[in-house]
Amino acid sequence: QVQLVESGGGLVHAGGSLRLSCTVSGSFFSINAMGWYRQAPGKQRELVGSITISGSTAYGDSVKDRFTISRDNAKNTVFLQMNSLKPEDTAIYYCNSRLTAWSGGPIINYWGQGTQVTVSS
Repeated sequence: QVQLVESGGGLVHAGGSLRLSCTVSGSFFSINAMGWYRQAPGKQRELVGSITISGSTAYGDSVKDRFTISRDNAKNTVFLQMNSLKPEDTAIYYCNSRLTAWSGGPIINYWGQGTQVTVSS
């Protein structure tokens, strides 16, 4: 069974920084991509950042130049460094992993339980 365990959320003042991490554990063949999404109250879940196994990255427009996503393939872990945080970054942040359970198998999406990030003004 695959599990995604997130850590690093919390309360920070505007302009501050936080670092989120997410580790994938369990039985699987390979991880294709990992990423972070967020959902604020009353809003749809949106992409924050994603990174492929080769290191290609993509970011949501609202976080470009402030957030950086990285991964440690050996530890099946993805990180999200968040700098210059704004009150509008307040949301639940969810880790996402797209992986295959066996060689040649389908790509399946897995989600973490979410971690709260609150930015005070």
